[in-house]
Amino acid sequence: MIITVSREFGSGGRELSKRLSEKLQMSYYDYEIIEMIAREHGFDEQYLHQLSEKSIQAVYSLTIGRRFATTPNYVAQQTVKIAVEQRKLIERLAAQGGGVFVGRCADIILQDYQPFNIFVYGSKEAKLQRCIERSPEDEQLSGIEIERKMREVDKNRARQRKFFTDTKWGAKENYHLCLNTSGLEIKNVVSILADYIMMWFAKKERL
Repeated sequence: MIITVSREFGSGGRELSKRLSEKLQMSYYDYEIIEMIAREHGFDEQYLHQLSEKSIQAVYSLTIGRRFATTPNYVAQQTVKIAVEQRKLIERLAAQGGGVFVGRCADIILQDYQPFNIFVYGSKEAKLQRCIERSPEDEQLSGIEIERKMREVDKNRARQRKFFTDTKWGAKENYHLCLNTSGLEIKNVVSILADYIMMWFAKKERL
C-alpha cells in the first residue's frame, strides 16, 4: 500500500503524513530519503537538504528520461543528480513494501503503483498561524517574512512538479483527496482519513 502526500507550506501536511503512517503502521518517508541518499553516496546531509529544495525546473528545462545537458553550473548538476537519486530510491522503497511518501513528486514517480494521492492545503491565515506556532524559538521572522517564505516554497514545489509532468501541482483532479486543514486539529482527522483510505484500497482490490 502506497500513500503520497503533497502539501502547501504551513498546511500541516508533514504532521498529517507522520500521524497517518503511525495509525496505519506504515513506513514514513520524508527527510529520511535525503538521509538515505547521504549515507549511500557519502554526501553531507545538510548540503543535500539545501539542494533538494532548489527548483530543478529553474536550472534545466528537461524531463526525466532525457539525457542531461552539459553545464558549467556545478550546483545545477548536483541538483539534477540528487533528483535522479531521489527518484531511484523512492521507486526502490515502494517496491520493497510501500509506505507514506511526503512530497518529492512521489505521486508522479509512483503512478504505476496506483498510490492514494493526497493534497493538503489551507487558508493563508491558517498556514501563517501554524508556522508561527511551530517556528523554532531562535527563529525571529515577521509575518511578512513568513508569508514570503510560504510563497517561495510553494512556487518551488510547483516548478519541481513541472520537471516530472505537465499536470498542475495542487489541481484537484490530480489527487484522490484534497484536504483543507484550516481550523482543524490534525490529530482529530487522522482516524477518519485512515478509514477512508483503507476503504479505497479495499474497493480497488475488488475491481
